[in-house]
Amino acid sequence: MYRNPGPCPLSVAHTVWVNDEVLQADKIFINVGRRASVPEMPGIHDVPFLTNSSMMDVDFLPEHLVVVGGSYVGLEFAQMYRRFGSDVTIVEMGPRLIGREDEDVSDAVREILETERIRIRLNAKCISLAKQDSGVVVRMDCSEDPREISGTHVLLAVGRTPNTNDLGLDRAGVATDDRGYITVDDQMQTNVPGIWAVGDCNGRGAFTHTSYNDYEIVADNLFSADHRRVSDRIQAYALYIDPPLGRCGMTDAEIRKSGRAALVAKYPMIRVSRAFEKGETQGFIKICVDAETKQILGAAVLGTGGDEVVHVLLDIMYAKAPYTLVQRAMHIHPTVAEYLPTVFSKLEPLA
Repeated sequence: MYRNPGPCPLSVAHTVWVNDEVLQADKIFINVGRRASVPEMPGIHDVPFLTNSSMMDVDFLPEHLVVVGGSYVGLEFAQMYRRFGSDVTIVEMGPRLIGREDEDVSDAVREILETERIRIRLNAKCISLAKQDSGVVVRMDCSEDPREISGTHVLLAVGRTPNTNDLGLDRAGVATDDRGYITVDDQMQTNVPGIWAVGDCNGRGAFTHTSYNDYEIVADNLFSADHRRVSDRIQAYALYIDPPLGRCGMTDAEIRKSGRAALVAKYPMIRVSRAFEKGETQGFIKICVDAETKQILGAAVLGTGGDEVVHVLLDIMYAKAPYTLVQRAMHIHPTVAEYLPTVFSKLEPLA
């Protein structure tokens, strides 16, 4: 990692200073990841707090864990510690949980968590922290009550920041955006020839699978002349609460914004035999397709096995095949995937 040593040969773009050693190479690959964001909210430096990293070192059970942030990391830890036995409250500034998802997904996830007696506080503006004898107070300037929540521990789950601020990228001429992410092209190359950025630090993905796919794209382009592009990648990820959410492609909101004619079908998990047999009937399957090409545009599978079932749809999307290929396939009973043909039979225009 770059440290400012004063006058040194670091003005050369392909030179890296590591402690007291100077390294030079024709090809440099930057893969420095991200860290938990710690916002400058009032009281943040006056109280102890946990992040997704330090949370992994916790060897005790918080009596009352207050999670600031209602997105993926926050929700996963919230449900986990509730099941361990902690009281848990989620504090989210936005009007709903996981705001990037469609409203029906957000609402269903909220219902799942509230069923487990996790308290959820939305529209929490102007959050501040303060010490108290038994732990921490989270205060909110809101029109709703309660306006403060007392907890024994606080987890900050409000996003992540790329580890690029101390690399000296400016001296190498490597461009970054206003959030510190390294700017790359379709092959993960930076604006400086011979320098690539892969993984979380390039802002093109935020998951282990996207980071590994970055590597595959770079390696195939360098060694196999494969001409792979990151823009060919279809968005796919999972929210690992129980039951999980598997997501691929576009949301309803993104499809509407695109202006294309689309069809949608939604099917409750309670009508899926496998879910009923397991007694895990929360959630639903929702799939959108292009009305003209019949190609799948996006899907959300919230329910048992959702993180696996979604790959059936994802692979068809990569093949650019019509949804009828899945609709006419014979699937094994009793599985969740066997209901995909049934879901496709219920397509109707997306409102």
